[in-house]
Amino acid sequence: MMKSENLFASQGGPIILSQIENEYGPEGREFGAAGQAYINWAAKMAVGLGTGVPWVMCKEEDAPDPVINACNGFYCDAFSPNKPYKPTMWTEAWSGWFTEFGGTIRQRPVEDLAFAVARFVQKGGSFINYYMYHGGTNFGRTAGGPFITTSYDYDAPIDEYGLVREPKHSHLKELHRAVKLCEQALVSVDPAITTLGTMQEARVFQSPSGCAAFLANYNSNSYAKVVFNNEQYSLPPWSISILPD
Repeated sequence: MMKSENLFASQGGPIILSQIENEYGPEGREFGAAGQAYINWAAKMAVGLGTGVPWVMCKEEDAPDPVINACNGFYCDAFSPNKPYKPTMWTEAWSGWFTEFGGTIRQRPVEDLAFAVARFVQKGGSFINYYMYHGGTNFGRTAGGPFITTSYDYDAPIDEYGLVREPKHSHLKELHRAVKLCEQALVSVDPAITTLGTMQEARVFQSPSGCAAFLANYNSNSYAKVVFNNEQYSLPPWSISILPD
């Protein structure tokens, strides 16, 4: 239907990426060869549709070419795709968690989420999709699992009712503004890594088109004073400070 309506980017539409299956990897391993055969079939079927946009599989280490395997999780900075020529993609950056009846309403501090995203970017991450960016409501029996509440607010930057959640929304907005300012340097070169302390480092992207530096403090408890380019910086705990050109 989407192809017949010319909705893919290759047809001039807005869809730039498609996904086949979701987190099938753990299930597929239980089925052994049959699970792998299914993944190969699903990938071939998807690519055969000729949509003209890339296909991804989330949490599927054995995603066959040209399908791209991607990461879902709270942190994806240690993730690498199964082939070096595939982009590093984070298809679910979890902004919170779902709620069970009688359970805790879980929240994720925006400082931790922003740190995870910045760390992913500085290590070569090329795509980030928040899960969720806008919370929602699952009515009736559509909640998606046993004992899951109808509320799927997920501590998202925009809540279940469409209201902006602060400071999460503004913090992420400023993070992505800073990353955007570093765009030319990030896509041009690999970073030079310099140690600034026992748990601190700088990653510098220096290119003819611009420069960007990511100053990281991996200590989760204490501020760190560091010197970078003859300037002193006080880095908050568990943080990455982005210095655009």
